[in-house]
Amino acid sequence: MSKSQLSIEPYKGVRDFYPEDMRVQNHIFNVWRKTLQSFGYEEYDASILEPTELYTSKTSEEIVNEQTYTFIDRGDRSVTLRPELTPTVARMVAGRKHELAYPLRWFSIPNLFRYERPQKGRLREFYQLNVDLFGDASSNADIEMIQISSKLLKNFGMKEEDFEIRISSRRLINAVMTEWYELDEEGSKKLQKLIDKKSKMSAEDFAVKAKEIAGDAFEFFSFDPHSEVYEEAMALLPIRDAKEELDGIIDDLKARGISNIVFDAELIRGFDYYTGTIFEVFDKHPENNRSLFGGGRYDKLLALFGSDEVAATGFGMGDAPILETLKTYNLIPTSVAKRSTTDVSVLAIDEESIPHAEKLADTLRESGINVALNTSLKKIGDQIKHAEKTGIQYIIAVGENEAKSGEYTLKNIVTGEKFDGRTEEIAGRINSQV
Repeated sequence: MSKSQLSIEPYKGVRDFYPEDMRVQNHIFNVWRKTLQSFGYEEYDASILEPTELYTSKTSEEIVNEQTYTFIDRGDRSVTLRPELTPTVARMVAGRKHELAYPLRWFSIPNLFRYERPQKGRLREFYQLNVDLFGDASSNADIEMIQISSKLLKNFGMKEEDFEIRISSRRLINAVMTEWYELDEEGSKKLQKLIDKKSKMSAEDFAVKAKEIAGDAFEFFSFDPHSEVYEEAMALLPIRDAKEELDGIIDDLKARGISNIVFDAELIRGFDYYTGTIFEVFDKHPENNRSLFGGGRYDKLLALFGSDEVAATGFGMGDAPILETLKTYNLIPTSVAKRSTTDVSVLAIDEESIPHAEKLADTLRESGINVALNTSLKKIGDQIKHAEKTGIQYIIAVGENEAKSGEYTLKNIVTGEKFDGRTEEIAGRINSQV
């Protein structure tokens, strides 16, 4: 490629959305929006730019130091393209804390940026559904988050046996760190971060690193009720109370029909701001066996803005992992993937027919129908091929006969079905079919 020639490839780790891709993307967004609105959540948004200190305060060190797009602006301020939205929504709620009505149910579909190695279902730029509930400190809020998570996947067409919801508690983990391992805050954080990466290293490597933090006597506490030390650990009040709270949430979820939930002692989740229940949803398909999304409780995040604590819980679901999951289970509807959002193409056969074709198109649009007007005057076969290639399902050819009679033939070029009628009848037919 010559120096003067620009590449046609997008920046590494980002996507172009051609119309057929945008149809699928909008399908994902529509399922997100309809599901959240059915639970009483309202949509919000914010700028993609935030002061860098918003993330250095409470987001994980790995994301801040290794994965953010951070730069100095013209005013010599450090600015970051948002890698997540939870700190932003916490800032927004803190800004109007006394004006808002609690419990507060909000959701957003932000564009996010993380500088990491692109791979299947993981990109540098992506969209993410963010769901947050403020002002409810009870376990009902945690239960609602998991209910919504399950409902979202089911609304995409997945079955309960297709995925697993793993649950844990930062309150429980912190109690184990301080009461059982007898670690200070720094040691606790180090060990939690190590456990979070446990699945990505060998057992020997994990054991060596863990003993460096917790001492030579370290043995991973798995919460196995049959182990010799389980009863000894449960005798410690902070551990027992946190475990009983989590067990109550699990029992309540199962009573509400969510049977695919399991306790996972190794579930940590990387963000530093979590304070209570945490969960992660995993796809069980052998071709896509991976974490899909997760979330948890973060009651203390608003305090960073000089505000009193406000109970809060939420989760984020990225579009890229969900897209891969829909492909794996063949859950992208054919009508979404291959059909244009344009309902009908009106084809002008000759120049004299163009005014009549324009009038028909305008009348159909007034009836709520999406119409593409083809005035290229190419052969009718070529105009039909154009409609087929762009995914338009219906065509109406307008020539001298149609202009004189006011009657038209609506043809479904997918099925070959035809319908004859006047403009109002044609409009009614299309609206009943799309």
